[in-house]
Amino acid sequence: MAALLAPPPTKVNPFSISAHHRPNIKPAKSHFPIITHKHQESVYDARNIRITQNPLNYGFKRKIGNGKSTIAASIPTPECGKDPSFGRILLSDVVVKRRRNVYWGRKWNSLDVATVGVVVAMHLLCLFAPFTFNWGALWVAFGLYIITGLLGITLSFHRHLSHRSFKIPKWLEYFFAYCGVQALQGNPIDWVSTHRYHHQFCDSEKDPHSPIEGFWFSHMSWLFDTNSIVNKCGKSNNVGDLEKQSFYKFLQSTYIIHPIALGALLYALGGFPYIVWGMGVRIVWVYHITWLVNSACHVWGKQAWNTGDLSKNNWWVGVLAFGEGWHNNHHAFEYSARHGLKWWQIDVTWYVIRFLEAIGLATDVKLPTSAQKQKMAFNN
Repeated sequence: MAALLAPPPTKVNPFSISAHHRPNIKPAKSHFPIITHKHQESVYDARNIRITQNPLNYGFKRKIGNGKSTIAASIPTPECGKDPSFGRILLSDVVVKRRRNVYWGRKWNSLDVATVGVVVAMHLLCLFAPFTFNWGALWVAFGLYIITGLLGITLSFHRHLSHRSFKIPKWLEYFFAYCGVQALQGNPIDWVSTHRYHHQFCDSEKDPHSPIEGFWFSHMSWLFDTNSIVNKCGKSNNVGDLEKQSFYKFLQSTYIIHPIALGALLYALGGFPYIVWGMGVRIVWVYHITWLVNSACHVWGKQAWNTGDLSKNNWWVGVLAFGEGWHNNHHAFEYSARHGLKWWQIDVTWYVIRFLEAIGLATDVKLPTSAQKQKMAFNN
């Protein structure tokens, strides 16, 4: 992490507000100062507009009084950086507000250990890649990258199951969800629950993975403290739409069996090289591309919309992650099936959804209207 953080300033209480700021702001029930940045003075108004307009609130409720949000900001600003911080993340103005160390000084449960074990094992498999290369193994890895990363994670887990951006027949929905299980990122119920919490509490102290707790925490370390989401957000109560379907409950209870079965099939087809490339290299590649959306897209890039969080449009993550890198667009219009809103913003997932719509398999495809775009614009 040290490589990604600029040298920290003199240590102070990370949750205090300096005397220089105190006369100019009203006390807030938060660990962080109120937003004062010129582009963020109305961000929670905009965020409340977006939430109330979104037809898919999943039962979440948020207090709105006199058009103003009661939520205190935890978004780093230039003013905040003078007081508390553990340093700015390199080449950005994002300030680490509280650095989480999930590796030491806490009790690990069996799920934590298992999660670390799987992630480490997949990375270790990659060490054999140069010695087991063959073209068949490479094409297997690439094909599974498309099937599990594009169809499974970005199209199914994210845009369809998390945000209900479009409708597809149940048989196709379940097929795409099963592709996502083979990405080894968790079962659909848990993945979707975490992602919905991320949008509900984005870049606040309750966000499951925000860079305000450190770049590497938002990238991957948060995965290894499985109790942190419960401690921050409470027990999962935001995926009732999935929990009432026996297929998703089945995947939740038998999750780990399915990637093991795929590994056995690959070994039967191509031996150890297919395991190294079809499981290790491919899974690690999709891991880090997915994780970059959580980390890099909240640190580096540009904001086109007044979302009230740190989400950024990042073109290179957009290319690698099938369009997921247009993250500020996504946070502005969570329900939109299209993330690359400009013609030049490459969004392969949207192209697939558009194809499914053209052949009659995708219906009720949601896109932001001109009025919704105007309400989220900075000049509104």
